[in-house]
Amino acid sequence: MDERELQRRIEALAAGEGDPRGSEGAAIDEAIAALDEGRLRVAQPESDGDWRTNAWLKSAILLYFRRRQLAWVGDPAGESPAWFDKLPIKHDFEARGVRSIPPAVARYGSYLAPGVVLMPSYVNIGAYVGEGTMIDTWATVGSCAQIGANVHLSGGVGIGGVLEPAHARPVIIEDGAFIGSRCIVVEGVRVEREAVLGAGVTLTASTPILDVRGSEPVTTHGRIPPRSVVIPGVRERTFPAGNFGVPCALIVGERGASTDRKTTLERALRDFGVSV
Repeated sequence: MDERELQRRIEALAAGEGDPRGSEGAAIDEAIAALDEGRLRVAQPESDGDWRTNAWLKSAILLYFRRRQLAWVGDPAGESPAWFDKLPIKHDFEARGVRSIPPAVARYGSYLAPGVVLMPSYVNIGAYVGEGTMIDTWATVGSCAQIGANVHLSGGVGIGGVLEPAHARPVIIEDGAFIGSRCIVVEGVRVEREAVLGAGVTLTASTPILDVRGSEPVTTHGRIPPRSVVIPGVRERTFPAGNFGVPCALIVGERGASTDRKTTLERALRDFGVSV
């Protein structure tokens, strides 16, 4: 069925019209299959540079959990089952042109584009991972997160899932970004194209992001501008018990505009002393 009709049926089921476990639930299966194949996305870029969240697809994921029953999930060779869950996991890596290193796991309903490399890592349902992206060891990509092309998620990175509320924007990491080791990006934060996060940066919706490149700091929240170079920082705050350091993120520079991403990344890391 076309996208509009699929959306109408999912929204009706989410409103309590019909039983998602019955024949009406076929629309749920179709929506999740479209997410798995990358034909639909939970969030997508708009022509004006902003992103649109497709809340109805988040509803489809929530309904899919209600539609499924717990079952043993086996490995690609059909040997002894390894997991007991409601969702199957991906096995068709060769057909998709994806490299998967044990024990990487990607749940059905996530999309992996050709050229993606999964080190031992985890990708949850509803996530979208663009072409040529590396998800390094013990990195996690949460529900509905949108990861662009040629992104590097370094070891231990945590990209949070944003499944509820349905209208909330997921975490977005745009094309060419480099996310350093042990970074945490959650609560719908947007890291724009070719930005560099140094090791250990934590970004939540309320984390102060201080641009310290000028004579006075400029504070924002929830968005890292394109090609920014960011390191973890501490800002002093006064509390009834005294003064204490509160974590923040510092924009200390800008990655070069050259199309040679590898060269400009290495230069940015060297020039600004960014740990990765």
